[in-house]
Amino acid sequence: MFITAGFLFIGIGIVGIILPVLPTTVFFLIASFCFAKGSKKFDNWFKQTKLYKKYLHGYVTTRALSLPAKIRILIISDLMTLLSFFMVDIIFVRVILVLLTIYKYYYFIYKIKTSKPIGKVSEEA
Repeated sequence: MFITAGFLFIGIGIVGIILPVLPTTVFFLIASFCFAKGSKKFDNWFKQTKLYKKYLHGYVTTRALSLPAKIRILIISDLMTLLSFFMVDIIFVRVILVLLTIYKYYYFIYKIKTSKPIGKVSEEA
């Protein structure tokens, strides 16, 4: 079941590469989790793919995202949240969406480190 779900989330992640509406990295993270739970063989295979190396390896090893990646993820999720906000007329759901958005920004700013661009010299040097 986990292996099947892993391949499903890889597929959705690949669609996310083409369609900027879907958050590619999130789906690849879920796929990686599924493969880790389902099979060591598939987990190792996925970690050797170009998709994993390009979209996940940096985050998994440093637990940090680049500023452009953070901004891209936040904008896409904000657009989806706004769409939901305006499509629903239930005030309780709208309040929950606003609270989730506030928490999302808190989490991205204070809990996920921002990685420094590769090749940049620091100001202290």
